[in-house]
Amino acid sequence: MNIGSEKFASFPQTRLRRLRRHEWSRRLVRESRLVVDDLIWPLFICEGRQRAEPISSLPGVERLSVDRIVEAVAAAIDWGIPAIALFPATPAELKTPACQEALNPDNLVCRAVRAVKEAYADQVGVLCDVALDPYASHGHDGLVRDGYVVNDETVDMLCRQAVVQATAGCDIIAPSDMMDGRVGAIRQALDAANFQHVQIMAYAAKYASAFYGPFRDAVGSSANLGSGDKRTYQMDPANHAEALREVALDIAEGADSVMVKPGLPYLDIVQRVKDTFGVPTFAYQVSGEYAMLAAAAAQGWLDREQAIGESLLAFKRAGADGVLTYFAREVAELLYRR
Repeated sequence: MNIGSEKFASFPQTRLRRLRRHEWSRRLVRESRLVVDDLIWPLFICEGRQRAEPISSLPGVERLSVDRIVEAVAAAIDWGIPAIALFPATPAELKTPACQEALNPDNLVCRAVRAVKEAYADQVGVLCDVALDPYASHGHDGLVRDGYVVNDETVDMLCRQAVVQATAGCDIIAPSDMMDGRVGAIRQALDAANFQHVQIMAYAAKYASAFYGPFRDAVGSSANLGSGDKRTYQMDPANHAEALREVALDIAEGADSVMVKPGLPYLDIVQRVKDTFGVPTFAYQVSGEYAMLAAAAAQGWLDREQAIGESLLAFKRAGADGVLTYFAREVAELLYRR
């Protein structure tokens, strides 16, 4: 029967699948792209020489001695990764309630920064986390008084820590502590010490998340924190308007760029921050996110390459200018092969 056939002869007039038919066509109309310039590679540092310590909760990630960090950075440069982030696994005997090791100009982070800069100068950017938890016997990001993480005394310590790291050669100071007012205070401290050129990437919206566990294993703060939590200073996962207030304050205090952490569970926050402020906006694909993808891929439940690529494209689609990810080197190699 041909009843009504003329009505549907050109149905539908708009066929979006036409643009999806061929790989070349999909490439032509692709809205979001992931490139190696989007990647920051977090690296964990340990004491010793020629050491690479596996991290059981982060399969494929290792703690590296300073000399091995330099080797890893050479690979990062070869693959075009623009920046690295350094995190120390401070020996237990150097962790104290007062966190004095954070101010030691010869601590693990400072030695690693100097080694990287001596080897490669400005071929790669070096980001240093500013917080006290790697140096704290209590595992918190700040100083503890009567069971409470105090704000202003912690900020004073963070300012001194930032200057120590900048003196070592750090390019980007990244306060991750979530103390009130710390970005403005650190900016003033850096400027007073003639480090006006050093950037601040503020962990502006950092949530009290369940996804940090493997990271705490990597830096050795999990046992120190014990059953404690960081809810009095990190953000409540239920809040989004508060994130915009935090970001606005950090920008007003002099942050050059801002970060949302964790990443995938908070893509709505990434999008709102970018749409609202238009400043350079980064996301951290945190250790728990990495561990989930790596574990599922190891079980054969996910295609590793496709899952990694899709997860990172999600950040770009949400508006992130870059992503801190433990997959950075692997992704750089994948992008090169494509």
